[in-house]
Amino acid sequence: MPRSPRLHRRKLLTTLLATPAAFLPASVLAQSATPSFRSTQPFVAPLQPAYIQVNIPGYTGPSAIILFDARKRYAGTVEGQIENGQGIWTAFPRGALGPQWAALFMNGQEVATNANLFTLDAQTSLTTGQWRYDAFIPAVKTLMGQAILNYPLGDRIIHGYRSPDSALIWLRDHIYQQRAARYFDDNLRVALDAFRDAQYPDGSFPDFLDRPEAYVSAMRTPVEADVEYLYVQGVYELWQASGDDGWLRTHLGNMRRALTYTIQSPIRWDGARGLVKRPYTIDTWDFEVGPTTIDPTNGKPAPRHWIDENTIWGIFHGDNTGMAQSLSMLAKIEDRIGDPNLAQLWRDISASITGNLNELAWNGRFFQHHVPFTEVELPGVDAERQLSLSNAFALNRGTLTPEQGQAILTEYIERGAEDMARYASGSPDGAFAGWYSIDPPFPYGTVGLAGRSGEIPGSYVNGGIMPLVGGELARGAFRYGQPEFGFATLDYYWLRMLSRGRTFLWYHRDGAEGVGSDDTIPSDGWSAGSMLLALIEGAAGIIDNSIAYRDVTISPHWGTTPDVREAYASIRYALGDGYAAYRWIQGERAIVLDATGSADLLRLAIPLPASADNGSSLSVTLNGAPIPFGLDQRPDGLYVLLESRDSVVQVRIDW
Repeated sequence: MPRSPRLHRRKLLTTLLATPAAFLPASVLAQSATPSFRSTQPFVAPLQPAYIQVNIPGYTGPSAIILFDARKRYAGTVEGQIENGQGIWTAFPRGALGPQWAALFMNGQEVATNANLFTLDAQTSLTTGQWRYDAFIPAVKTLMGQAILNYPLGDRIIHGYRSPDSALIWLRDHIYQQRAARYFDDNLRVALDAFRDAQYPDGSFPDFLDRPEAYVSAMRTPVEADVEYLYVQGVYELWQASGDDGWLRTHLGNMRRALTYTIQSPIRWDGARGLVKRPYTIDTWDFEVGPTTIDPTNGKPAPRHWIDENTIWGIFHGDNTGMAQSLSMLAKIEDRIGDPNLAQLWRDISASITGNLNELAWNGRFFQHHVPFTEVELPGVDAERQLSLSNAFALNRGTLTPEQGQAILTEYIERGAEDMARYASGSPDGAFAGWYSIDPPFPYGTVGLAGRSGEIPGSYVNGGIMPLVGGELARGAFRYGQPEFGFATLDYYWLRMLSRGRTFLWYHRDGAEGVGSDDTIPSDGWSAGSMLLALIEGAAGIIDNSIAYRDVTISPHWGTTPDVREAYASIRYALGDGYAAYRWIQGERAIVLDATGSADLLRLAIPLPASADNGSSLSVTLNGAPIPFGLDQRPDGLYVLLESRDSVVQVRIDW
């Protein structure tokens, strides 16, 4: 039986490294007095061709180069033929980022080494042969760059991502954009450090940072209950990208105080129900349902941003799925650098919130928008049918059962299909997309915004169409077994918005761009960022399960599309050395996946086409050798499951 390539390489490596040069024949030593090898490129990309010039004077025959990455892990073997002392070989670099050490072998003996053959570097990129995917990442990076706001604040220069309707760095807007910006922006700590330093003594936060040059001081809109958990989410996601435990420790106490504030505050927590409470706002936004009234702080007409005796209290689902997620995130942080006993406490509270919310607000298809504590009469409002945008966010917060995730997706898909069909037929009751802020909206007169967008149904967060919702739906679609919908959403966003270099926070139902204020910009990084995550985690299928891509799942979904059969993906955080990369090829009866990265554990969940039948005829090899594998039947088909701790992972699936 022929020896497998994987076993052959290991035996070769062991033999070569164990043989002292002193025992080489004199003739070989004389021939190899000045052997050398060098890369023609000082910097190389993972799995991209790297050319190596080999020089062994006076020699003709086979030889090999063995590579080790910056973490001293085996990173591959390049074998080639030397003709008259010369050769040019091609390597496909793998492993951890940084300089790679290599050794050249001839006739089974080491004849030269190179302590820095090349430096492996990675950037976030995607190549599929289809412009709508290959240009997606650069387009998002360009567009999000237009949402950056830099200005001096005290002894630091603030660098953050502004609200699309306000020239300020709001915590909410920045955090949701930071999730995508961490793939190409290495200066994200400053904004979160500024929010940390702006935390109030009771543990709460302002909505936005001071901007002295514009004479704006930080403040908190009283009706909001989401700012504290968003801060924790932001710290966790930035730490996940960098793996910087030292920086994380500077935020640990602030995160504990933030979530403790929410749980203990009489205006944020309902002890009887064990849930986060808030006034009756539209989803997560900062104004209460009700008529325009007089702001008690300045005597001017304004939306109801405050709490008083007329406040309508209740439970909003998005605060609670978000809080449950952030409690779980804080638990992971405690396990890493904090108190394991607190970690268990945070997990218990998270589980309790999830259970209580399901009992109170889950209607079998989605979460009821707002569950008031007392009966509320709002003429023309069908509260049982209102589908609000945080249902889409819940898809990606790790708090749903598979059945809940599939039910929410189904609700959005069915409503969107109906509205888009009406739109296509020219009906004024239709909508160009099913990315609802809330559906159906509140009738005119229910929400008073002092003449601003949102009073009229179908505008702003009162039924406007928001691409950021589409991004969450697309990411959730890949997660819950609807990849066709995920790709359709990404394609639609590219065609109508991103390819044109313009994207707004919201749109009218007929597709007209929504302009909420004089400060509105056509570069909403929140929308673009949410779509980018759907592309990276969903379509490309690269998911970070831990920190800095040390535990990664790779699950490419390109086989769902009719025009992509080969793909290269390289995804890296800009703040550190965490990355993952692969090449994927799907043929008529086979799939080949070559993967590498910084992972200590690489999990593969490879979708199979329908032609693979029930998997009974599958043959799976890892690095050339047959390997046991698992099968998982999911809503969208059969998946092959594998795990590897190697930096060289070459999988072939035949059927």
